[in-house]
Amino acid sequence: MATAKADKARPQGYQTNAHDARMWREVTTPEGAVIRLRLADAGERAGALFIDAGIMLVTLIVGGMIIAFGVPDGYFGDWSEVGQILFNLFFFILRAFYFTIFEMGRRAATPGKRIMKLRVVAREGRQLTANAIFARNVMRELEVFLPFTFLLTGMGGDTLNGMMTLLVLVWLGVFVFMPVFNRDKLRGGDLVAGTWVIRNPKPELAKDVTSTSANADDEAFVFTQEQLQTYGEHELQVLEDVLRSGTGEVKAAVASRIRARIGWEAAPLERDGPFLEAFYKQLRKTLETRMLFGNRKKDKYDTGESS
Repeated sequence: MATAKADKARPQGYQTNAHDARMWREVTTPEGAVIRLRLADAGERAGALFIDAGIMLVTLIVGGMIIAFGVPDGYFGDWSEVGQILFNLFFFILRAFYFTIFEMGRRAATPGKRIMKLRVVAREGRQLTANAIFARNVMRELEVFLPFTFLLTGMGGDTLNGMMTLLVLVWLGVFVFMPVFNRDKLRGGDLVAGTWVIRNPKPELAKDVTSTSANADDEAFVFTQEQLQTYGEHELQVLEDVLRSGTGEVKAAVASRIRARIGWEAAPLERDGPFLEAFYKQLRKTLETRMLFGNRKKDKYDTGESS
């Protein structure tokens, strides 16, 4: 059953092996668009994590050197204790905010994920929220950092501490290998936050839409500012996914919803594809212009009054 569902979610004409076929998922957004997503597998996620860990390690070493040489000896009294406190504080801030800050960005990906062409998305077609990103990364502290710190510091060699070390190793192993043993390759943070990590190849949509749309189509679809202000950045991303991977039926359904919402009367021979492409281009231009003036519109519910 899982394979059949994966085959249905996989875009038509996409050549793949059995493993890759099982990684495709199909979700319906609140706008009614059916989007096909390819989940990141455990190896891709591990690669991204190792890259991010390497970046964090280099940052930690540089930060430690700055702390060690930044303040003269004796300035704070016992510099060894103060330096260790500052170093531990810096390490906590680094691991607490590194993933969160990057994943709250427009690309929803850390440098490691971007190199591996991955990104974080919300399951069930919902909009990715700051609360979800915060939750998935707080869980990382419990899953990895706290037990790993325990193992690094060590607790001696008696029987009690030996048992604690074994329990910590089991705890660490369960969470580290969790993505390997579940169908959607989720770690604990993904389960709590309701997120997926998907493969996100560099899209060519903006170039394709600009280069293939004829001038006649551009002149046929001229939308008012009131119509373009109906939607925000979230809907723009959904529309981009629809244009990139949606079927003809999906495009027709989405075009019908947009026309109804903005009050657009379709011409007798009007086609859905050119209509969606023209609306995408003009909506994107409008939103980018607003961003230049610090007035972002996150979604159709956002009034856009705050920057």
